[in-house]
Amino acid sequence: MKVHHAEIVISAVKPEQYPEDGYPEFALAGRSNVGKSSFINKMIGRKSLARTSSKPGKTQTLNFYNIEHKLFFVDVPGYGYAKVSKTEREKWGKFIEQYITGRAELKAVIQIIDLRHPPTVDDVMMYDFLKHYNIPCIIVATKADKIPKGKWAKHKKIVKDGLDMVPNDPLIVFSSETGLGFDEAWQEIESRM
Repeated sequence: MKVHHAEIVISAVKPEQYPEDGYPEFALAGRSNVGKSSFINKMIGRKSLARTSSKPGKTQTLNFYNIEHKLFFVDVPGYGYAKVSKTEREKWGKFIEQYITGRAELKAVIQIIDLRHPPTVDDVMMYDFLKHYNIPCIIVATKADKIPKGKWAKHKKIVKDGLDMVPNDPLIVFSSETGLGFDEAWQEIESRM
């Protein structure tokens, strides 16, 4: 998809604030600082629409990005960040769970994982949660540019095995730096719209 129009329309903290346009939605889930904002920016061809931060736990709302008046990317708070209070994490958890399990417009969750490392306990919990609720899932393994190309297959296998991935869930090797996986990711998204 060639993106000419992209804008953040709302940072929602409750369901009443969710957009009512009826466009298909794709939620981005991942550990804090795994590259969700960089993924969004690369996919829409912008440098800084989605704010990136070196400080984990930056996203604390559901950020709805209107793409081409055809779909929404929904950036959800990163999971697994210890410096946020337990109460705050539980509040986010319930809020995200309600969105993911109850939103009719949600077509798939794009789970962002760091290709350089085995999936964390939190990555596995998120994937298991999505499988439990039969939520379609696209795994995007970022930071591929930080690994020699010859080792991608080995790292993909580590991700697949670590998550115990079901065979029909796609795993896309991606780099926000080089654009690797860009077309493949758009293909997966468009096929679900």
